[in-house]
Amino acid sequence: MRRSRRAALAVVAASATALAGITAITGPSVNGAAAAKPGQSGTVDVQILSFNDFHGHLEATDPNFAGVPAGGVEYLASHVEALRSNQPNSTLTVAAGDLIGGSTFVSGVFQDQPAVESMNELGLDVSSVGNHEFDEGTTELQRMISGGCHPTIGCFKDSNGNDIPYNGADFDYLGANVIDRATGEPFLPPYSVETVDGVKVGFIGMTLEATDSLVSPAGVSSVDFVDEVETANKYARILRQQEGVKAIVVLVHEGGFQTGTFNQCVGISGAIVDIASELDPEIDLVVSGHTHQPYVCNIPDPDGVPRLVTSAASFGQVLTETHLPINRASGNVKRMQVMSANHIVTRDVPKDAGETAIVNFWSALSAPLGNRVVGSVATDILGDGVSTASNCRCQETPMGDLVADAILWGTDGPAEGGAQIAFMNNGGVRAPLLFAPSAGEQPGEIMYKEAFDVAPFGNVLVTIDMTGQQIYDVLNQQYQAIPARTSRPMLALGVSEGFTYEWVWDGPAPLPNRQPTVPGHVVPGSAALNGVPLDLNATYRVGTLNFLADGGDVFTAFTNGTNRIGGAEDLANLVEYFGTHPDLTPPPDRVTGL
Repeated sequence: MRRSRRAALAVVAASATALAGITAITGPSVNGAAAAKPGQSGTVDVQILSFNDFHGHLEATDPNFAGVPAGGVEYLASHVEALRSNQPNSTLTVAAGDLIGGSTFVSGVFQDQPAVESMNELGLDVSSVGNHEFDEGTTELQRMISGGCHPTIGCFKDSNGNDIPYNGADFDYLGANVIDRATGEPFLPPYSVETVDGVKVGFIGMTLEATDSLVSPAGVSSVDFVDEVETANKYARILRQQEGVKAIVVLVHEGGFQTGTFNQCVGISGAIVDIASELDPEIDLVVSGHTHQPYVCNIPDPDGVPRLVTSAASFGQVLTETHLPINRASGNVKRMQVMSANHIVTRDVPKDAGETAIVNFWSALSAPLGNRVVGSVATDILGDGVSTASNCRCQETPMGDLVADAILWGTDGPAEGGAQIAFMNNGGVRAPLLFAPSAGEQPGEIMYKEAFDVAPFGNVLVTIDMTGQQIYDVLNQQYQAIPARTSRPMLALGVSEGFTYEWVWDGPAPLPNRQPTVPGHVVPGSAALNGVPLDLNATYRVGTLNFLADGGDVFTAFTNGTNRIGGAEDLANLVEYFGTHPDLTPPPDRVTGL
């Protein structure tokens, strides 16, 4: 069990209410488990602290969570240490993927090395990979884990021009369902076994099976992503039969949606429901992620026994505390006594000194580039696609349309591709543009780091030929029922100025900011360019990103496009667009019914 390099803070997080009620049970030693010694309880209370979808959010700049200022790795670490100090010898800290990728400027501009460094400092023990760990492919993921300088960028330099060493992850990065095509074996370690006060706890880590549809295909061409349930059940057997582990936790980067508060489980839906209900009964706890939603659910296992399934929202704004009581003699979890609670990572506690040093170092190094003013807004432009409680990626947003406008602007010239229409995936729009200053700039000014936060993935613009029918096919792929889209059946596209269409639901319309439970489709004949209905047989030039053109987010109809021409890097294009379009305002809606 890894320990933080810092002494435990003498602070108790204001939001962290201690969980109690673990009953001590003594008994004989069986199956090789450790018997209780004189004065020792027969039950080991293993405290598991978990979070997910951190996405390199080092700075405490995210909006409120549940009305409370929350997040920032300096505060996350303080909350972890406060809870850890209650049980310094029986606490494990784990995560369910997307620690890196889609990150904010301070981490993302340095290839997320700062995010990994912050997780090392926090004392993270184990994490699964998520889809965003594969954003830059398997080779870069291996470097992020093992360390070393980037093969083309080289080492980053400090303010004196010296190389900054990067030693990789101190924690176990697991990927049981990521299979190397050449060998047929897991690309990453499938599980990790931690020993806590004499008892073993096994962790199986997985990303979602649909990861290859969420990242650039070229970067993951050497691996396959296989079924989560089959994989977890396989390794649960291995843990029990070969490792003698009876307490088993699954860390899975897949999730669901619910309509209650952050500690509830109201109307839970999505891929995690089927996954959790089919996982081997020998698995005792499921820590999930991906959907950026908070919940503490009881989803019974195949034998009907209660089993907790948790998720801690995103960006380090929520921390899950779970108590896993394990019989010292048998090594089995007392499932009926497992307790979990989500805690808001409030900012009313002292900052962790080690994390503050990391944040300050990288912030200062990035400031000359990040604080450069590149444009301006006249008012807030909202609708980032990070799938928080206020945005499900299932609706048209001003930010999605604005980025689509920028793509059209960068691809409409004769030498740029001659685009007439542009599309943007909402999940690729990672931040809003706010009028209020964030770091000393004047009101309304857009800094380079804010542009980076909007478009951190390093995609490139492309232009393709598509028929009117193929454009309809793309639009209708915005809704794809589970399992095609797993946890997010509806993914709306941002559309450029001059293009309009009407969407209709095949049943009751979804509640605001909620994933739909019924299919939907484009009204035939409603799609128009500058007021002229699309001709299904005519050819149009369409601008988008290489990610979508390659079929990303299961928009496979884009791959039918022809005459493909490459363009600028998307962030560079966006920065240039901001510079030539001052005082931006939210674009008007272009879609009816969505």
